[in-house]
Amino acid sequence: MEQFEIRKLWDLNFLGHDISFTNSSLMMIVALVLISGFMIYAMSARSLVPTRIQSLAEIVYEYVAGMVKENLGEEGMKFFPWVFTIFIFILVLNVIGLIPGNFTVTSHIIVTFALAAMVWLTATFIGFWKHGFGYLKLFVPSGVPFWLMPVIVPIELISYFIRPISHSVRLFANMMAGHTMLKVFAGFAVMLPWWGKIAPAGFMVAFTGLELLVAFLQALIFTVLTCIYLNDAVNMHH
Repeated sequence: MEQFEIRKLWDLNFLGHDISFTNSSLMMIVALVLISGFMIYAMSARSLVPTRIQSLAEIVYEYVAGMVKENLGEEGMKFFPWVFTIFIFILVLNVIGLIPGNFTVTSHIIVTFALAAMVWLTATFIGFWKHGFGYLKLFVPSGVPFWLMPVIVPIELISYFIRPISHSVRLFANMMAGHTMLKVFAGFAVMLPWWGKIAPAGFMVAFTGLELLVAFLQALIFTVLTCIYLNDAVNMHH
């Protein structure tokens, strides 16, 4: 499973803490450069009749904007730049991780948990900032009989506090499982004689196409859940 191994590319130490530059750090910088370069190049002309690159950038923009409006309403568009950044960043990390020899950043729980924790902390802060202690009503569903409150409230609290875990594990587990499967079948293709390589190689081609779809879907699911959590914080819908 060496494909999941984090390797130091540049040893760095700060106040006794290891902050070395790794292959994971490199892939995140590559993703940042690719995203910035693509968006700047695609929108540099801003022609009335868009080019294919500009059309692709506009499609991604409008898709995420529609997702934010659907879940948060017009008021939620103030969060659009942040949500768009999360979506495109995860999507690009997922896709470049499929290129042989590259490191898949989102196959590590520490990265996905950091992203999920950022979303959870931001949504919690916005909820209390906007509603004050009234945000605690989120844990008391309307219409529930009073005698059920001692049961329902703890359940709601637990489900709220495990959001970062479920949010992060979903992305991490899907990316790791997919890459593990690809590695397993690649191993079969290498070990078998030429006539035995056909089936594993064919499966790898098909599975790589499926992994491209999973890479998009996981970025989408992560972003949709981000919008749902923000909707809880902004609109208190429960």
